[in-house]
Amino acid sequence: MAYSGRYPVGNPQKYDGDSTKVYYRSLWERQVFKWCESNPQVLRWSSEETVIPYKCRTDNRIHRYFVDVKIKLESGETYLVEIKPKKETIAPTKPSRQTKKYVKEVMTYVKNQSKWEAAEEYCMQRGWKFVVWTEDTLKSLGIKLLTAGK
Repeated sequence: MAYSGRYPVGNPQKYDGDSTKVYYRSLWERQVFKWCESNPQVLRWSSEETVIPYKCRTDNRIHRYFVDVKIKLESGETYLVEIKPKKETIAPTKPSRQTKKYVKEVMTYVKNQSKWEAAEEYCMQRGWKFVVWTEDTLKSLGIKLLTAGK
């Protein structure tokens, strides 16, 4: 099974955007897409259709953040959802000596924080909510976590 690929939307009337151009970039994303399609509380959903400009603190330049998933619920609430491993939501622990791996982890963490701050602001202006779903969130929602080979 591929970690990424084209997602065949089975319920196109529920999809907000072009349902022929939906791609998953992780197995977790694919499982969230399936959950959105099968969950009766989800009225509409989309993937990477919401684009938020943000200034990244790693280079002080403006970039575009393509949010993983937008979900509109029956309750009227709208969520922008980022799907990330829990370890990427926590600042990396500084090792005794600075390694390339540590520097890369710090840069990724700072970039994510820049994106998420912009997303929080974007949602606040629209009365939406921004959330980061980790493996813990997915499990609590009953979304089966797949790994390669399953």
